[in-house]
Amino acid sequence: MTQTNSHTHSHLRDAARQTTQRLSLSLVLTLGFVVLEAGAGIFANSLALLTDAAHNLTDVIALGLTWFAVRVTAQPANARKTYGYHRAGILVALLNSTTLVLISLGIFYEAYRRFLTPREVESGILIGVGLVAVVINLVTALLVRRGSQTDLNLRSAFIHLMGDVLSTVGAVIAGVIIYFTNANWLDPLVSVLIGFLILYNAWGILRDAVDILLEATPRDVNLKKLVDDIIQVEGVLGIHDIHVWSLTQSLRTMSAHILTDDLHISAGAQIRRGVSEILRQRYNIVHATLQLECVDCFPDSLYCDLNCELHPDDVQHAGH
Repeated sequence: MTQTNSHTHSHLRDAARQTTQRLSLSLVLTLGFVVLEAGAGIFANSLALLTDAAHNLTDVIALGLTWFAVRVTAQPANARKTYGYHRAGILVALLNSTTLVLISLGIFYEAYRRFLTPREVESGILIGVGLVAVVINLVTALLVRRGSQTDLNLRSAFIHLMGDVLSTVGAVIAGVIIYFTNANWLDPLVSVLIGFLILYNAWGILRDAVDILLEATPRDVNLKKLVDDIIQVEGVLGIHDIHVWSLTQSLRTMSAHILTDDLHISAGAQIRRGVSEILRQRYNIVHATLQLECVDCFPDSLYCDLNCELHPDDVQHAGH
């Protein structure tokens, strides 16, 4: 068991080291470009470029926080943090998504002012810097992409960067149109579209982070079906006091009381193995605490409703 844990921790440290190296490169590239884009935005009098520079600055902060969280998350569990530091990444994702919401509100306010008093935009600079921004943002996004499907912390950073890719493409298109038509009002319009894109992405991350922090049942877990599957395991007579939650987006856990006959310990261990296998294969629940109880300990009927047709109220109150 000690060798297995040592191997797991070594693997986590290696993965964390590779991730932090990619994040460090992304951070340096993004920070350098923020300085260039902000200067170009001021010179060209382009709100679209200044907006994108501000968004890129939040990317620098997001990448720095993500880098820190990845290093912290790789640390093993201890007496004070028995679950380890997995939630550090969720806290960073929550903070990143909150900053995205705030920056969106700031974009909307400045765009409103520019709609009232449009300013002449240097479209040539807008196009040139925008093209460079597309390349820089795409490279940094691809550096962060690995692991973002299963890690909310990395996904918040990846969405920050991909939002920049799309927003800079929009800024370039606006610059081309302004060059031929002098329609300077397109500059704040693109900024508004960028703001809505940022807000949309931020909401998804914020919702997932809050769900995890509140220990909500994962959205793709059908609790009624899970209970039905467990009931099919030989020797299981019922289930109650069930809780399913997530430590991170990809690390799930569960606790439940399993009703059985009055069995030997070895028979009970076989039932636990059967239930754990179903949870791992069908629901990606890798850690389950299962307490076996004999029928003489049959609980209050409120909990037994989980074995019948589940209603939303039953699910919400099943663990109380």
